[in-house]
Amino acid sequence: MPVAPLSVRVLFETYQKRLALHWLAGHAGAERTISRDPDEAGATLVGYLNLIHPSRLQILGAAELDYLQGLDEKTYTEALDHLFSAPTLAVLITGGLPAPVALRRASDRHDTPLLGSSLASDKLLNHLDYYLTDLLADKQVVHGVFMDVMGIGVLLTGESSVGKSELALELITRGHILIADDAPEFRRVGPDTLRGSCPELLQDFLEVRGLGLLNIRAMFGDSAVKRHKNLRLIVNLVAVSKSDIHNIDRLQGSFSHRNLFEVEVPEIQLPVAPGRNLAVLVEAAARNHILRENGYDATGHFIERQRHLIAREEQE
Repeated sequence: MPVAPLSVRVLFETYQKRLALHWLAGHAGAERTISRDPDEAGATLVGYLNLIHPSRLQILGAAELDYLQGLDEKTYTEALDHLFSAPTLAVLITGGLPAPVALRRASDRHDTPLLGSSLASDKLLNHLDYYLTDLLADKQVVHGVFMDVMGIGVLLTGESSVGKSELALELITRGHILIADDAPEFRRVGPDTLRGSCPELLQDFLEVRGLGLLNIRAMFGDSAVKRHKNLRLIVNLVAVSKSDIHNIDRLQGSFSHRNLFEVEVPEIQLPVAPGRNLAVLVEAAARNHILRENGYDATGHFIERQRHLIAREEQE
């Protein structure tokens, strides 16, 4: 589902401290929305001064200000009118430089926000590009509990009442970290990268049947919760009987992939049955996944060892 358009005001309020922003002029344009408009596919979100192919957010550093102020009066006025017109949504002056009076007036005249930042131009551009990519990415809610287990993002899924929250609580007591319970939101922030986060209303909370809502931050401290994490592994809990467990491939296990935003995410089907320590199994699944990503395949190693032993016995 697409993310609702982001206004210049919301961007300013959300990242004011991190981007060292202050508002200079053009307050009337605060509600202008920043979005990836498919009709303007060639327009970039953030970029340095460009009057021919303007970005939606245009950055002016010392070099750009010197260039503008070096123009003759008529050309300068025309350039500012062009700068503060559509598709430009906001103009940002970097390096803590003062805003020339002419820029403030053009900003108010066109109702285009003029912001200042003490950050250097390249740093502000990189930060803005990173934040906007995240904020404007498509998102999808996947039912489950999202956690940081052994340093990787693990999504616990399964049918209702299968024990996801109880498993999450046990993992938290073993030192792992809660990111989101029930409705984690995932955004595609790279070609093969999905970042999961928690809706604001649910942050820090975990619902456990019989106990109700638990505030994990209050119970276990700040280190027990985290704002977001990249998704690396899905563990799907499946209730099975003891007899069904024997039908599972003992060498390969139940490995597959789930497609989210056209990203193939590794998925493990983990049987839930009496006597199975799920927390230990999830930890082992996370460790084994890390080994797989680093090129080690335990099953392949075992088969290769078996092949060598058979070949040696045949030679003897």
